[in-house]
Amino acid sequence: MSATTNLDARVDPYKNFAFVVSWAGQPVAGVSSVSGLERATEPIRFREGDPIVTPVSPRNSETSSVRMARGVTHDQAFAAWANRVWNGAAGTASPQAHIVRKDLYIALQNKAGQKVAGYNLYGCWPSAFEAIGELDASGSAVVIQQLVLQLEGWERDTTVIEPTPAYSQPVS
Repeated sequence: MSATTNLDARVDPYKNFAFVVSWAGQPVAGVSSVSGLERATEPIRFREGDPIVTPVSPRNSETSSVRMARGVTHDQAFAAWANRVWNGAAGTASPQAHIVRKDLYIALQNKAGQKVAGYNLYGCWPSAFEAIGELDASGSAVVIQQLVLQLEGWERDTTVIEPTPAYSQPVS
C-alpha cells in the first residue's frame, strides 16, 4: 500500500473565534462577533397544464443584514460611520447623500493564524447602532457596541488558497 496524504478530508472544522474584519484594508479593532452573512432567493411556484407537477423558479434574491459586535474602545469608527447616516436622515432632504458605503472583508483563520477563507461584503452601510450594550454593576463582562449593516451583496474570496493542514501526514 502506498503512502498518501489526507488533504481532501478535513478532520476538524474551523473554529468560529478566529477571524479578522477589515475595511479600507485596515483591521477593525475589537470585533468579537459577526452574524447574518446569508442570502436567500424567493421561490415562485406556477402551474402549467399538468396538475400534478408545480414547477418552481427563482424570483427575488435578498441579502440579509449583518450584525457586528465589538468591545467599546477609544476607536470611534463604528459611531462615526453610523452618525453619518443618522445625521443625514435627521436633517436633510436627501439622507442618501450622507450614507457612506464601505466594502468590508472577513478573513477566517485556522489555529495557526493563517487565512483559510475570506468573504467580501459590498456596499455596506449602518442601519442601526447600539453605542453600549447592557451595563451590569455586578458583572465582569466587556462593554459591547453593535452595528447592523445593510449590504448590496457578498461573495467568497476565491483567491484564498487553503494552507496545508499541519496534521496532514502520510499514512500507510
